[in-house]
Amino acid sequence: MSVNLRYFASLREALGAGEVFEMNGAMSVGALRDRLVARGGRHAELLARGRSVRCALNRQMCDDMQPVVDGDELAFFPPVTGG
Repeated sequence: MSVNLRYFASLREALGAGEVFEMNGAMSVGALRDRLVARGGRHAELLARGRSVRCALNRQMCDDMQPVVDGDELAFFPPVTGG
């Protein structure tokens, strides 16, 4: 199972435009974010729970409890982005 991750604004500058994330089963947005943080490095620094990061699942704003399933698109971005 895979999810398309996209990063925007300062996250895009640091992590790139996006990536495909392979999952072993359905999980929540929060659990997926925790898995990214567990990678360490820039992911841990920029996506840590104390950081203000917004998420959109399939182009709809969501919270950490939203389930993520195969084929979804999950976007991460800072609370204020430019045009």
